[in-house]
Amino acid sequence: MSLKQDEITKIANLAKLNISDEQMGDYEKRLTSILDLVEQMNNVDTTGVEPMAHPLHMTQRLREDVVTEENQREHFQEHAPSIEKGLFVVPKVIE
Repeated sequence: MSLKQDEITKIANLAKLNISDEQMGDYEKRLTSILDLVEQMNNVDTTGVEPMAHPLHMTQRLREDVVTEENQREHFQEHAPSIEKGLFVVPKVIE
């Protein structure tokens, strides 16, 4: 798939890139090679291949769901300027 100059200009604009006329040919070759690779990958027959969430067959190591710290709400709220029903009261900032 070959890109035209106006398509490269549009892509550069979307990517917020300033491409000079001298760089246009280099960008055209590089973007075209990327799109050719994507097209080549799309043409691969993946019938019967199970989708994977991760390329490695690994399981996530999980830790036990155990409380490791005691509740210190009262200690932290001792220093708060205003508390109501166990919650911090803050000034209204949006009307």
